[in-house]
Amino acid sequence: MSAQEDRGANDTLIGSLLKSISEVIRSLELLQSQTTGSFLETACYFYRVSVVLMEIQTGESSITCPTDVVESLSESIDAAKHLLEMSQESNNGPEPSIEAGFGGVVKQIGETLQSIPEAIIDEEEYIGVVVQTLSNEMQNASIGGDGSESEILQKISERRRTEELMSEQIETDLYPSDPEVSYASYLSESQPDIIPSQSTYVSSSQRTYQSESQPQIPDIIPSQSTYVSSSQRKYETQSESQSQISEITDIPSQGTYVSSRQRKYGTLSGSLSMLPQVTQFMEPPYQAFICPLTKEIMEDPVTTETGVTCERQAVTEWFDGFKDQDEISCPVTGQKLTTTGLSPNLVLKTIIGEWKVRNEAARIKVAHAALSLGGSESMVIDALRDLQMTCEGKEYNKVKVREAGIIQLLDRYLTYRSKDVRYELLQLLKTLADEDTDEGKEMIVNTMNMSCVIKFLVSSHQTVRHAALVLLLELSKSQHACEKIGNATGAILMLVTSKYNEESDAFASETADQILKNLEKFPHNIKQMAESGLLEPLLIHLAEGSEETQVMMAAYLVEIDIGHEKKINVAEKACPALIRLVQSENMEARRAAFKALAHISLYHPNKQILVEVGIIKIMVEEMFTKRMFSDLMNSRNEAATILANILESGVEHETFEVNTTGHTLGSDYFVYNIIQMLKNSTPDDLNIDLIRILISLSKSPRAMATIVSVIKETDASFAMIELINNPHEELGVGALKLLIALTPFIGHTLSERLCKTRGQPENLIQCPAEANLITERHAVSAKLLAKLPHQNLTLNLALVNESIVSEILHAIHLIQRSGTRTSRYATNFLEGLVGILVRFTTTLYEPQMMYLAKNHDLTSVFADLLMKTSSDEVQRLSATGLEHLSSTTMTLSRPPPQVRNTKFMGSLSMPRSFSLRSSKKKQIETCAIHRGVCSAKATFCLVEANAVTKLLACLQSDKTEVVESALSAICTLLDDKVDVEQSLSMLSGMNAVELILNAVKEHKKESLLQKAFWMIDKFLIRGGQKYAFGISQDRMLSGMLVSAFHRGDGNTRQMAENILRRLDKMPSFSVYMTEKNNDM
Repeated sequence: MSAQEDRGANDTLIGSLLKSISEVIRSLELLQSQTTGSFLETACYFYRVSVVLMEIQTGESSITCPTDVVESLSESIDAAKHLLEMSQESNNGPEPSIEAGFGGVVKQIGETLQSIPEAIIDEEEYIGVVVQTLSNEMQNASIGGDGSESEILQKISERRRTEELMSEQIETDLYPSDPEVSYASYLSESQPDIIPSQSTYVSSSQRTYQSESQPQIPDIIPSQSTYVSSSQRKYETQSESQSQISEITDIPSQGTYVSSRQRKYGTLSGSLSMLPQVTQFMEPPYQAFICPLTKEIMEDPVTTETGVTCERQAVTEWFDGFKDQDEISCPVTGQKLTTTGLSPNLVLKTIIGEWKVRNEAARIKVAHAALSLGGSESMVIDALRDLQMTCEGKEYNKVKVREAGIIQLLDRYLTYRSKDVRYELLQLLKTLADEDTDEGKEMIVNTMNMSCVIKFLVSSHQTVRHAALVLLLELSKSQHACEKIGNATGAILMLVTSKYNEESDAFASETADQILKNLEKFPHNIKQMAESGLLEPLLIHLAEGSEETQVMMAAYLVEIDIGHEKKINVAEKACPALIRLVQSENMEARRAAFKALAHISLYHPNKQILVEVGIIKIMVEEMFTKRMFSDLMNSRNEAATILANILESGVEHETFEVNTTGHTLGSDYFVYNIIQMLKNSTPDDLNIDLIRILISLSKSPRAMATIVSVIKETDASFAMIELINNPHEELGVGALKLLIALTPFIGHTLSERLCKTRGQPENLIQCPAEANLITERHAVSAKLLAKLPHQNLTLNLALVNESIVSEILHAIHLIQRSGTRTSRYATNFLEGLVGILVRFTTTLYEPQMMYLAKNHDLTSVFADLLMKTSSDEVQRLSATGLEHLSSTTMTLSRPPPQVRNTKFMGSLSMPRSFSLRSSKKKQIETCAIHRGVCSAKATFCLVEANAVTKLLACLQSDKTEVVESALSAICTLLDDKVDVEQSLSMLSGMNAVELILNAVKEHKKESLLQKAFWMIDKFLIRGGQKYAFGISQDRMLSGMLVSAFHRGDGNTRQMAENILRRLDKMPSFSVYMTEKNNDM
């Protein structure tokens, strides 16, 4: 026997074995449904064995399973069949011994598989791995487990030897499907290239055997038909329809193509027909099913007068084609018809319907097998298309697909790289989701990875993008699916992007818009839309939704981050609805509306919109009129927050009335109520907003006057100062800021009250260990001490402490050393610390202050700060401190001591080595300007501290305040008490004249001009022509002097006049009078 014949015989044996395994599996499924044993586990093992056998049978290499192995497996399967018969004979169900018997069969099969020689399967390595793994599992399987496997198998062996073989009764088909009568043969004759014959894909040996016993794949879909043969189903109606069927005439071969309907019901796709052992599932269409006019399977068959059966619509159109009704003929026989009446062929219609149902179930099984194997791309595509055609418009088929677990199989194909597979997959899912109930939609979203579906929205292939959108549109009709879609990462963002991309893809834009509208069923999706930039749904539901929905939308407004460009639009549309919620009786709605309004009011450009909807009156009423006993929710906090936000936006509070009596936000009524609430120890959160309101009002002079008046009247300063001790950071900072704003008006009162407060003022100076730990509270605390009246001796004495001053100097050094590695509050903190040092220099008449300034060498400290800071305020304060210190230098400077030289000491003649005094006299230098002994530390001399050059450098600052303070400090060197000529000489050498003239040109502040003109006048008076020529050559200065002479105040005008006279730019009054007298 040749190798080809051996393989053919081997295939025949394996085919018979596969058929037997399939029957056993079905019976085990039925048995499992009736009992609680482990029969389904046994069926799973048998199914895996069948898969291995099919792989061996259909493998690309020439693998041949040994005959003895196949026979041994057949014996084991026969034993399983006898066990099934024994279980059916048992009245009380299968005994435990039968289940144990199945366990023995499983182990026998495992041993048989292990006996397959390795050399046979070396060519297919993966098959060897599968066989070895399955063999080990089956030998170690624990089924039954009572130890009686061998006894049961022995009984079965004895029974088999005594039983007689039973012959099967073979029934004949109602519509035979042999090649001479079947539609497959008919099509192959008329169009052989379109329907390939079975021999194209099956070997000769297989064809020989398949006519007798075709091997089967186990049924995937359990149903009643699983246990009833197809032949039984086909012949159930034979007796009552035989008479009508016999009248159907044969149809000649007229077809030229295979229609979609023919493919849908009659044949498998080419790649699917190549699946091993699946052709038996498909029952070909019979000749009688085909309409002779349309060449398609009939949907509504009707019979004409001549007995010919056609599709109703086709024959009707045939009749309509005749102009003369008397000429109407049969479309098949050509005989003239006496009547155009048509008789419905109900029996044929029923048989066609049953045939379709059988084939559709078979197609689902075949597609399941194809998708499970995951074969070639074309096979997967054909399986997806067949499923789509099978399920389209057939709800019961969709149910079968779901029950078969096909949707679970489809999930893995979402990651398939082929765009065609993705497209067909999405089309199938859309078909499965398109049904009246939500069951299919829910199963899809619960099973499939929706994130993968969402990724298809950005596919480079338009067909895939559109298919994904259509699927999502169908799924979004279910509320449960809406939740799942919304929870998929990036789903709503991509849909919103597609919606706004109308120019490049109008279909995607319109579909995405419809999906988003459907997704609004789930409120959280609306929030995600708003976060993705689509705010309209949220605003519409806020304005028009139920009260519960409005509450949710109001809460979402607070949670989402809205771009600045959309905040005004949101305020316009949301505020009216939020105001209505505030005025409702629903406490939860009021709370949500208050929070939303507070969030909207944070954006200052919304102030006008809020004012126009009347929010100010409503909030003032909530604060002052409503009481807690009439409102379960204490809304004062929220109302105060909203008012504070609006006032901080810069609204003109004097023009808006807060009640019907005409009071405004700056009126005594409003301010008094705010301060009273602040005094009454209200909650910290409310106090914070009350302080914010007062700080905002303090920016208006009129409102500030009202605040000061009420504070004095109610003696509220104590309560305000007590707030700075509050541990709440924001409240303490707010209280300090308010006190700083009040300092210019009631500074001395605040200083006295501060000194009487426990732990103050020393607790206001807290210096952190590192510069990056400086907080806002540190900064504003130091700022308050720097802003309170500097001449208040009580406060200054309270601050005089060696440790405090040392701590301040250490903090200044720490900030200077840290450079850029500081807190954002470091500069403000530094300005406050320097301001505290400056306040000490204003009361140097007090011995403690004088000692402090000398001991810590404040002159050198201020001189260094002039150049080692980028803060203009620090420069200004340092120059001011130097001015104060330099003003006392003449008082502190003393002439050098006189050295006495007695004749007695000079007459003594002693060895040079025993001299009591040095041969060189120590010279004590004196300050030429102050005409005495000076030093930076002891007498605060600017010259000794090298501060003059630094002060002159400050004259080049673009800040008027810095220039003015530097001029004031330099002016102390031109006081009449000092040697002015020496000072002028020194300043001239430092190019001071030019710097002063430049400062005059750059800055127009009146007080600065007065100081500059005074210094220029000093140069002209005491320096004479030495400086006059250079000053007179500056033309711009002359113009400025003339302008100051005409437009300045009294002092400035007088100084300008004096300089112009000395520069001979205007006549001297005495000269003018002399000339006038001479003329007389």
